[in-house]
Amino acid sequence: MPSDLFSAAAEDALAAHAPLAARLRPRTLNDIVGQDHLLGAGQPLRTLVEADRLSSVILWGPPGTGKTTLAQAIAAHTSKSFEQLSAVSAGVKDVREVLDRAKQRLGERGQGTILFLDEVHRFSKSQQDALLPGVESGLLTLIGATTENPFFEVNPPLLSRSTLFRLHALDLAAAAALIHRGLAAEGAEMNDDALEHLASHANGDGRHVLTSLEVAVAIARARAVPPVVTLADAEAALGTKALRYGRDEHYDVISAFIKSIRGSDPNAGLYWLARMLEAGEDARFIVRRLIILASEDIGEADPQSLLVAVAAAQAVEHVGLPEAQLNLAQAVVHLATAAKSNRTAVGIWKAREDVAHGPSVEVPAHLRDAHYQGAQKLGHGAGYEYPHDHPQGWVPQQYLPAEVAHQRYYEPSGHGFEQEIRFRMEGRTTQ
Repeated sequence: MPSDLFSAAAEDALAAHAPLAARLRPRTLNDIVGQDHLLGAGQPLRTLVEADRLSSVILWGPPGTGKTTLAQAIAAHTSKSFEQLSAVSAGVKDVREVLDRAKQRLGERGQGTILFLDEVHRFSKSQQDALLPGVESGLLTLIGATTENPFFEVNPPLLSRSTLFRLHALDLAAAAALIHRGLAAEGAEMNDDALEHLASHANGDGRHVLTSLEVAVAIARARAVPPVVTLADAEAALGTKALRYGRDEHYDVISAFIKSIRGSDPNAGLYWLARMLEAGEDARFIVRRLIILASEDIGEADPQSLLVAVAAAQAVEHVGLPEAQLNLAQAVVHLATAAKSNRTAVGIWKAREDVAHGPSVEVPAHLRDAHYQGAQKLGHGAGYEYPHDHPQGWVPQQYLPAEVAHQRYYEPSGHGFEQEIRFRMEGRTTQ
């Protein structure tokens, strides 16, 4: 009895001194922030959990998005026993022991088992294969968590037996909600500009924002009780100076950024990129604009630019800031120094204008689908020339409806790779 009292006292003491992120770990689905697409009313994951119909799942998302928390909250909503392993330290022997205990529970009490496997991508193929019999038979409900793309890192047989749910990085509203909870737990207050600075530098990571808040509150508490966290405290906790960045400036800076890259100035592009990153701009917003620019302002003058921009977007998702600043910078330099052309953008704008406001036209008979029974009787496909039947792989043929056959939506420029496209197009004439 005394040892139990001492153990309980020790656990209470540990809980009281646990990091803020641990003390605020949500216990129920309703307490989890930032994943409304999965846990909102009527959303798929919540529906399955509340009906206790959840089968094995893979939770994929950046660090600090609540994968472990979500697994524990799911377990609390079910009648199943909850076991937890980390793929960093566990091996096949540990998996087999979990399977044995799951069989014993099921046989003795009819109770199922949830196994939460953190960093499942770190399991080798043989280790993942050891899970398959239990997952396939339903003996185990696996909840695997990974920060890596499971299509690359999780064995296809295991992935095919699991439902994939992707967790999003926390947005500003979710980060602010966590900060308010933390302030209530710490008995502290915070200035609006300090809160905005902390939330904007969370990088989508709930643990990071709560850890930074705990440091900021400690700094403020050393000055006065009850503590009031100022912008200087938030800057000190993050090690990042806040830049004043109002709504108007947000649009002004992104405008300067895009215009600098369109104007082929890599130095200005990097400067405005740095300005946005230091101000806590969402890297995903920045890279979305780069993807648009790669097609709108560069297009076929340098087709590689779109691939570079999309690769930067993938890097932002997989690497995150601050490291992804390198990928963003590379994309900015490539796009700024690439040959420029807006001809593909102008082409789709003109084509859509004609479709929206021009006459309603039918598909020419020779271009219609002729593969279904009776199509040929209707004249579908009649007169169509198959380009690959010709030595050049091309044959003069009209593809536009007669009503707009005179239109030229795409006129390649003489810049970059579009010189080659222009040469090809000028060598072809239509009848």
